[in-house]
Amino acid sequence: MSQAAALPLEAETAAPPRQSRSWELWGRLFVVPYLLVFLVFVLYPVGYGLWLARHPDSYERLFQDPIFFRTAINTVVFIVVAINFKMVIALFLSGFFVHERWWIRILSVLFIIPWAVPSIPTILSVRFMLNPEWGVINTLIFRLTGQDGPNWLNDPTLALCFSMLMHVWKSLPFWTLILVAGRLAIPGEQYEAAAVDGASSWQKFRFITWPAMKTLYLTSTILSMIWTLGDFNSVYLLTGGGPADLTHVLATLGIRYLRLDQVDLAMASIVVAMPLVLPLVYFMMKRLSK
Repeated sequence: MSQAAALPLEAETAAPPRQSRSWELWGRLFVVPYLLVFLVFVLYPVGYGLWLARHPDSYERLFQDPIFFRTAINTVVFIVVAINFKMVIALFLSGFFVHERWWIRILSVLFIIPWAVPSIPTILSVRFMLNPEWGVINTLIFRLTGQDGPNWLNDPTLALCFSMLMHVWKSLPFWTLILVAGRLAIPGEQYEAAAVDGASSWQKFRFITWPAMKTLYLTSTILSMIWTLGDFNSVYLLTGGGPADLTHVLATLGIRYLRLDQVDLAMASIVVAMPLVLPLVYFMMKRLSK
């Protein structure tokens, strides 16, 4: 009897491993399409680009091009100035949009429109507005002062500044929403206790809001820097890299070389951006792992 009773128990204990192996097989089968997509649309294009930029003389020619060094400086300025300016504004706007008032909700809907609408028509419309001959801005200047307005996009400094403003205007709503979500995750009891103790608004922000949102803010800033390195529309649609190719960033420099039928230089200009991207990715993943 004891041996007969032991056989069903052994059969029952042997069933779960067979079932788990079946689920494991199906899980691997479902992963296969994702691996194929990764190989075809990610690994192959990146590998092919690195193969095109494998010759050392491509980098020698790239470094000898004076436009490349101007582009590298523009990229660093774009990242440092535009991103930090945008994230600081987003941090304080997030404190405004967390208030529960009906007119603030209406403003929040209007505020998110620049991020929701397509970037191509909006940036091109701003370019038409800045036209020195028939643009809206110079037309208003002429009517108010009787003098012609400046050629906004013909000055490299002004053109790059407008490109950064377009980037801030386009992506500011997204990062503001991210930080609003971070503020809403802070328990309201902390602010109530601080108010009872007589804390000012600045003290609430310094000792409650910022410590709770510091990790989210820094992670969002690093992620925004990574995305901005690939921001093509803000510069190319507004200035086209001009005047005289002086407002290019690394995201648009490759298009210049492609138009000149210099594919190896286009790929090399992308590869040289890796020293900027990889440290940002490393620091972001290190912060997320904590």
